[in-house]
Amino acid sequence: MSESGFPIKPIYDENDLPDQLASRLGAPGEYPYTRGVYRTMYTSRPWTMRQYAGFGTAAESNARYHQLLAAGTTGLSVAFDLPTQMGYDSDDPVAHGEVGKVGVAIDSLDDMRLLFDGIPLDKVSTSMTINAPASILLLLYQLVAEEQGVAGPALNGTIQNDILKEYIARGTYIFPPKPSLRLVADTFGYCRKEVPRWNTISISGYHMAEAGATPVQEIAFTLANGVEYVRAALAAGLGIDDFAPRLSFFFVARTTLLEEVAKFRAARRIWARLMREDFGAQDPKSWMLRFHTQTAGVQLTAQQPEVNLVRVAVQGLAAVFGGTQSLHTNSFDEAIALPTEKAARLALRTQQVLAYETDLTSTVDPFAGSYVVEAMTAEVEAGATELMERVFAHGSSVEAIEAGFQKREIETAAYKVAQEIDAGERVVVGLNRFTLDEEEPYEPLRVDPTIEKAQAERLAELRRNRDAGAVERALGELRAAAEGTANALYPMREALRARATVGEVSGALREVWGVYRPSDRF
Repeated sequence: MSESGFPIKPIYDENDLPDQLASRLGAPGEYPYTRGVYRTMYTSRPWTMRQYAGFGTAAESNARYHQLLAAGTTGLSVAFDLPTQMGYDSDDPVAHGEVGKVGVAIDSLDDMRLLFDGIPLDKVSTSMTINAPASILLLLYQLVAEEQGVAGPALNGTIQNDILKEYIARGTYIFPPKPSLRLVADTFGYCRKEVPRWNTISISGYHMAEAGATPVQEIAFTLANGVEYVRAALAAGLGIDDFAPRLSFFFVARTTLLEEVAKFRAARRIWARLMREDFGAQDPKSWMLRFHTQTAGVQLTAQQPEVNLVRVAVQGLAAVFGGTQSLHTNSFDEAIALPTEKAARLALRTQQVLAYETDLTSTVDPFAGSYVVEAMTAEVEAGATELMERVFAHGSSVEAIEAGFQKREIETAAYKVAQEIDAGERVVVGLNRFTLDEEEPYEPLRVDPTIEKAQAERLAELRRNRDAGAVERALGELRAAAEGTANALYPMREALRARATVGEVSGALREVWGVYRPSDRF
């Protein structure tokens, strides 16, 4: 059986090909984009090699970024610590014990300036894995770029900004869904005018997959969330072709290579149809599902961690065969701790071998016409379309979230996999088969425990030296915008320029919008 639950036949032939295959495929770079969103794909240049990194202080993460750029990475991807993701400053009691642990601590413009010190922001593409406070971190990035003399139209990158999947699978939400969606729509409108090349959202199936979603569930729930964001933007008065070309997606790549290739191809086809036929988009760029891929963290093992190098290579192959626009390959030691410099470099080298030592970049969509892949693509497409209808039967993605539908479906799938692993029915090399009696010692990267104290001292100094009156006036203007219908990002930008902190800006919005708890109804 496939990961999604449909049977895989030992032999496929022409009778397994779906009807009207030519129209289902189209040409590369043409509707419905099954064969890829660009005509030449990697034959003209490889995908963006974007390594996810961030830990400890802004200075430490900055040093890692310089190492990655020197090693040949072509795009940065920022990991933030949990307090930053939740909109708390490092000196907030809630942040105790978590500062700098799973990402970099960013409390203010000062930290963001240090994070990108010596990195020309008009020359790199930067992705930021941040959701509830995504608009805050984007504005800090823009302000740092201004200090470098780089205008908004020259900036290129992505903020994840996908709050709906937080309610489903991850949990780093702050506000209730309705104001959260309003903030997403405000970001769409702001970026269209101020940062037009920025990808305003990366609608994520990755985290749902990491929570246990099958490939069918991953794309069904992700695309259903995409529909919700489109509806929110339209309700805010934006034109479909004004924002849809800047939508992007984020998926996982598992070791089940054939089904993953089918998943990516099916997702492009479903989205193209939704945007052209359901929403009436006219711009072909609005029909394109462009996506970033990260290899599967949930499939990494702490046992025999070097085996993860093989897993990541296979997963990277799946992403490339599936037509990804950018790729992060996990480090082999990430099941144990934050990756060491050597492990991060090896992960990047994996992508470079795929790009420069294989013939993957010689032709577009090498699986087109494959009996098995075309049959699987049709299976995944049918399963995902049916599951999306079950989501929409609740009224919308948000109403399905409120009913707990997606969460229950994912948890059921995850429990089934866990049972199969425990019973030995699903083989995990090094974990439940081909094990060692003794593991080789491994020294993980450790985060300096004094970071929290140092960040608190930096915040105290910032508050002593800034104009407190200007900060409070700016926060007051932000509260007024949040209470009304004006775009909240403009007063938010001025508050951050006045050196308000991430926690203070988030706190001002909490005062107006409240916070979301799973038992809340909206």
